Amino acid sequence: MRGKVYLVGAGPGDPELLTLKALRVLQSAEAVLHDDLVSPEILKLIPSTAQVHNVGKRCGKKKILQGEINCLMVALAASGLRVVRLKGGDPLIFGRAGEEIEFLRQNDILFEIVPGITTALGAAAVAHIPLTHRRSSDALVLITAHRASDKSGSDWSKLVASGATLAIYMPGQNYAEIAKRLLAAGVAGETACAVISRATTKHQRTHRTTVLKLHRTPQLVSPTLLVVGDVVRFADAALAVDGFMPDASFSKSSLLPTTLFEAYLAEKPPIVPDEATP
Repeated sequence: MRGKVYLVGAGPGDPELLTLKALRVLQSAEAVLHDDLVSPEILKLIPSTAQVHNVGKRCGKKKILQGEINCLMVALAASGLRVVRLKGGDPLIFGRAGEEIEFLRQNDILFEIVPGITTALGAAAVAHIPLTHRRSSDALVLITAHRASDKSGSDWSKLVASGATLAIYMPGQNYAEIAKRLLAAGVAGETACAVISRATTKHQRTHRTTVLKLHRTPQLVSPTLLVVGDVVRFADAALAVDGFMPDASFSKSSLLPTTLFEAYLAEKPPIVPDEATP
């Protein structure tokens, strides 16, 4: 029997932000290849019978090359297994899903994409930041600082000229350099910004500041997201204490009410390898 690969978005960290489909696919997996950013609570949902492979790449340290991940996915699926490639956030946003899709197609492997909540949406929601606002910003730009690190300020100016909110993924810790690039691109120094660490988890911290003071940002634990734009000012000021918003409060007894999930499963067909074509 031919296997199949599911490229699944695990969301920003909170297991309750998994989609119902992501949960259903994950709990039927026979092999899982997961990134480092997938939370431990979500990894606990993997069946005990499934093969589990940590294929994470963080902070420039690679446990496994992308080409090796591609080959492993194909080998597992070719052996007839239901393979879940589990990625933090959404697989199609800075998740290298494009490269994996190409490789799966080249090797005639069935695959399906299960979208997830990308970090910018989850982080902004828990920090009470509207990424768009009809009086402040009618556009949103997603960018990665790593990709932009070797580009000039003029390239950034094309992104900020419209006054769009910037959601900067993987900003690292060199906030002085990022502030310099933002100012060179035309962002006003008094523009509000927020650094959100480990979004949607119980360890979340949010530091609010301005572009001019961004270089004073404390060393928050990665993964972090930087939001730049006047929309940051709409965050609930009552949540800020000395520039920080407190940890999120979690008191969750279950991921999903059992009866609701069972009712959902009863209406869905079983997961089989021929649900989609490559």
